[in-house]
Amino acid sequence: MSDDHTHVQEFFSARAADWDSRFPDDGPAYAAAVAELGLRAGDRVLDAGCGTGRALPLLRAAVGPSGVVVGADLTPAMLEAAVRAGRDRDGRLLLADVAALPLRSRSLDAVFGAGLISHLPRPAENLRELARVVRPGGVLALFHPIGRAALAARQGRQITQEDLRAEPNLRPLLAGSGWRMTSYADEDARFLVLAVRED
Repeated sequence: MSDDHTHVQEFFSARAADWDSRFPDDGPAYAAAVAELGLRAGDRVLDAGCGTGRALPLLRAAVGPSGVVVGADLTPAMLEAAVRAGRDRDGRLLLADVAALPLRSRSLDAVFGAGLISHLPRPAENLRELARVVRPGGVLALFHPIGRAALAARQGRQITQEDLRAEPNLRPLLAGSGWRMTSYADEDARFLVLAVRED
């Protein structure tokens, strides 16, 4: 396992048990972001870096009983917390790295990634892997329940021009990874980028 993986697992393992209780007011932002994916009954969707699975019930409701919902995460403790919360009933949970997903190419209609982008060790490579598993015309949502400025303030830091999530940085990164950005919102209450899988 790489140092990047070890760091991510250590970070999230230490926080898994109380993750949901630390952010109890995120539900409406998650619901709005999932709604903007435009999922339909029968769609197949991946929650990449699903953590405790907070999006899984919303994704299941969007695709209905005929749809497929998969939650993938690198940290066993987060998936265990998802099971304790009963969210494994809403989707299949996979212990997996988004750099090498055990999914067929072009097998999904959409990917939802909450808080994912800042934890990707090789963003261009990792976004290409997400593109691999999504059909052309499928959708990617990169989401965070608070915007960049609010998150930076919470962490006691300033936003820099090098911030990967800044639109001038993220747009070409997505384009070089098989995605075309269709919308960008960075507000106090949320960060949400939507992109479409190119042919």
